[in-house]
Amino acid sequence: MKARLLGGIAALVVAVLGTVLLFNYVQGADRRALANTETQDVLVVKQNVPAGTPANQLAQYVTTKAVPRTAVAADGVRDLGALGETVTSVALVPGEQLLSSRLVDASAYLGPARVAVPTGLQEISVRLDIDRVVGGTIRAGDSVGVFISTNDQATGGNTQFTFHKVLVTAVQFSSGAPAQTEAEATTQTSSSGALNSTNQKKQVSNGSYLVTFARNAVDTEKLVYAAEFGKVYLSKEPADAIEGTTGVVNQSKVFQ
Repeated sequence: MKARLLGGIAALVVAVLGTVLLFNYVQGADRRALANTETQDVLVVKQNVPAGTPANQLAQYVTTKAVPRTAVAADGVRDLGALGETVTSVALVPGEQLLSSRLVDASAYLGPARVAVPTGLQEISVRLDIDRVVGGTIRAGDSVGVFISTNDQATGGNTQFTFHKVLVTAVQFSSGAPAQTEAEATTQTSSSGALNSTNQKKQVSNGSYLVTFARNAVDTEKLVYAAEFGKVYLSKEPADAIEGTTGVVNQSKVFQ
């Protein structure tokens, strides 16, 4: 009985000792790997960083880590205090070096969903009221249908579903600030405490929007004409939406 007890204690001690040795070995792996390598301390992201995060809040998201000099990024950030009034232009993920190229001036940041313009297209912005942009739910990256209406005394006006699946590259409030859904605004308010939630909800629920489209030169001419002399409505038209139009709709055709 005593022998079995002593054997069990000995086995437990060996297991604990083995665990400690393994832990120390793993902990020292990085040090051994870099033992004969020239290293440099860099700032590395340790937890997910949302796009639009101010530079003065980045300290909680990054840590200092020694990496081989050959792996140090040329535009790596050395001093958080030197970043000024900048924000992250994209979301950052753990393990990547903090790069100055991923930060932009706060005034130039249009939002986390700012999308690139496809080759060959150009951008154009149109100011639209909230009821013309699906209640303010349209976001950068969405594809929309564009309806153009013009006044005509003879026919009482004309409307046509002119363009299908147009790429939206940015959506802003009329002030130029990036537009957000009410849920996004409330979340941001709760996390930062920077804005009063009542005022924020009022801002996102009313007023007009600047919607930026990516379109070819011929279509942008038509959009400018519609903005100058007619009216524009948008529908949220995803890639799998069925396209269709009856042509130009006027007073004589609308009830057919």
